[in-house]
Amino acid sequence: MSTPQDEEPDQRPHLLLVEDDRLISATLSAGLRDHGYRVAVARSAEEAMPQIAEHAFDLVILDEQLPGMSGLELAALLNAQLSLPVIFLTAFGDPGRVRSAVERGALGYLVKPIDVEQLLPTLRTALARSEDLRRLHRNGQNLQRALDERREISIAVGILMERLRIERQPAFEMLRKTARTQRRKIEDVARDLMQAPAENLARMR
Repeated sequence: MSTPQDEEPDQRPHLLLVEDDRLISATLSAGLRDHGYRVAVARSAEEAMPQIAEHAFDLVILDEQLPGMSGLELAALLNAQLSLPVIFLTAFGDPGRVRSAVERGALGYLVKPIDVEQLLPTLRTALARSEDLRRLHRNGQNLQRALDERREISIAVGILMERLRIERQPAFEMLRKTARTQRRKIEDVARDLMQAPAENLARMR
């Protein structure tokens, strides 16, 4: 007999539908569930925020006109703080509104009335685009981390060159040898060296 610990996590995309019209909300959420999506619903931005804080949503489908905080305001908040992608549902399709939505990170903009079959192509495209953006963000973070580590190694090598009056290659080899001896990453040794008093360098010879 399987236990909750044995069950695999649900890999289906998790959506949050923020729509104050009960009929539209019920129709779209039921249709999206029928197509294999997990769907949570909220009728306002204020009602959506606790759910966003508690769950890891893949995308938010957001009515532009909401009671209280507007959909545009919520989208701006989600984009700035969580990089959470959004599709807008709206009764208005003028270029100014579309531009405002795009500026707040919208990956889709659909004019109501709309049914699930009309929503699905935009939803699938937005989810794929969102995954591409997340991958780029992760790659950017990894690249920045590598650049930071390389910068620290370069600074540490420069410190050794200056204080021990040696050339760059011997300084780098000394740093690498210390890392091997201590069984540590060379970046960590370099970081410590940057903060170490000058007299401690003699121990690396």
